[in-house]
Amino acid sequence: MSCVAELWMEQDVVPKGNEISPRKRVSSQEAAPAHDEILEGLTSYWNERSVTYSEQNVEEMNNWKRDAWRNLILKYAPEGECLDILDVGTGPGFFAMNLALAGHRVTAVDVTDEMLTHARQNAAAYGALVDFRKQRGEFLDFPDHSFDLIVNRNVIWNLEYPERALAEWQRVLKPGGRMVYFDANWYIYLFDEEVRKKHEAIHEEYKVRYPDHPHDKMLKHRVQELQEIARKLPLTPVQRPAWDQEILTGMGMKICEIIPDISPYCLDEIETFHYGATPMFMVCAEKTE
Repeated sequence: MSCVAELWMEQDVVPKGNEISPRKRVSSQEAAPAHDEILEGLTSYWNERSVTYSEQNVEEMNNWKRDAWRNLILKYAPEGECLDILDVGTGPGFFAMNLALAGHRVTAVDVTDEMLTHARQNAAAYGALVDFRKQRGEFLDFPDHSFDLIVNRNVIWNLEYPERALAEWQRVLKPGGRMVYFDANWYIYLFDEEVRKKHEAIHEEYKVRYPDHPHDKMLKHRVQELQEIARKLPLTPVQRPAWDQEILTGMGMKICEIIPDISPYCLDEIETFHYGATPMFMVCAEKTE
């Protein structure tokens, strides 16, 4: 059986508790809060955003970004022709299908039903074999030491329990496995006056420079709803990736690389300009034992 054909199967492992530990499997069903207003708001937004986000992912699969993102991720991945990869917060599946088509065995999770629907459709269209599952990134339902590589893009900023998520990712990584993820201080302008001024100036200039490329495709009230949710999230006012480095080091992870701005590697001119106030960064960390 080929690498890409060997998908993860559900394992009947009984959870032993809800405490956070790099060595303990945690059941997403039993550990996750039964009712979560913030999560409900986020999933509502991303369900509605799924159509345009999927279109964006398909566009990336059909241009130079497909190879650019793949090459950047695999440059920092552990060595191996067939890696067991987990894509957390897969959205419409760009990372998942991209890496599956590169010959790796990929499992992808998301909490948003519509995103998973688009992800399955996209993967099928490209002939990418991916095991998609509905799970929350902070409460994974996988055994310890399951994956060689964990990837995600624009996920950690909108987690309620980011430290819990990193601990879970560490737990399910094999020794020597790595996290390679991408994020930004997307809504720090809600708390930082200097960043807010820069963000607003760029936003106004963007509309003049690129009138044919509207960035905010959601209704205004939905964008405002997301901003209000962002105000309640723990990482919104925090300077990153300094936070990531501190937390990961404290967990015993080895920091392999931090790239403060990935624009030269895989973003186009429009994205680079629009994200000027809050550039996307990359973090690569390795589980040493």
